[in-house]
Amino acid sequence: MSETKKKGLFARLREGLSKTRGNLTDKVDELVKETRRIDEDFYEELEDILILSDCGVKATTAIMDELRARVKAGKINDANQAREILKQIMVEQMDIPRPPLKWPMVMLVVGVNGVGKTTTIGKLSLRFQSIGRKVMLAAGDTFRAAAAEQLSIWAERSRVPIVKHDEGADPAAVVFDAVKSAKAQDADLLIVDTAGRLHNKKNLMDELNKMRRVIDREYPEADVRCILVLDATTGQNGLAQARAFKEVCEIGGIILTKLDGTAKGGIALAIRQELEVPVWYIGVGEGIDDLQPFVARDFVEALF
Repeated sequence: MSETKKKGLFARLREGLSKTRGNLTDKVDELVKETRRIDEDFYEELEDILILSDCGVKATTAIMDELRARVKAGKINDANQAREILKQIMVEQMDIPRPPLKWPMVMLVVGVNGVGKTTTIGKLSLRFQSIGRKVMLAAGDTFRAAAAEQLSIWAERSRVPIVKHDEGADPAAVVFDAVKSAKAQDADLLIVDTAGRLHNKKNLMDELNKMRRVIDREYPEADVRCILVLDATTGQNGLAQARAFKEVCEIGGIILTKLDGTAKGGIALAIRQELEVPVWYIGVGEGIDDLQPFVARDFVEALF
């Protein structure tokens, strides 16, 4: 990637995280500036800042324990140094490497309605196409009115083929046809939209299991990943959704959308700590390029 493009992506990431920066890092900087010495009051205030940024209790506790230990071991009295250590700990906490992608691949994209699932699928198809991959879409959400139409618009926009059936059709049948088509056309990546009905976990589980069985049977050579799309603006509620989906299927990665719309971007830390699932991509705006691969160091640098 060219240096200019990298800088452009970083600038967009920084801009997209501006609300969180105001809520988290500006407050940390204020605390650092006012701190005479690193004592219990300093730690308590810092803990409050992290929790109010939606870092979650588990992640905050882990960060604070590590910070105390490193400050003590290094006999550090300077709050500025403590801030640098905090940054380093945050990078370490979030840095779960994404497993290497293998082709052909099937991505089962899950998430409740309204999180930006369809838009995310469209952006993913454009992203993978831009690196020379042959992409195909499958409209597996046959329950929500107009879901297939929305996906078709994205298929058209990114000029990729789409497999869809009538509303109310069996999602597993859509997947069956999509797999046949993907194999016939030698596709690298098949992205499957799924129904986001979490209120009826049993149905959702049955549907996803049926889809998975079809893929395993008809496309054994494919690497199958279940990717969960979460809306960052829902904060802790999003975390509860993630836990529920984790009970239903094995989540391989998370895409965090609408980070530019929240002051609580600490949710990325909470997800990592509580779910132990890597964040693959983050959405920091409406544009096509605003879905970016998640790099822990870049994320923390953009915050600070």
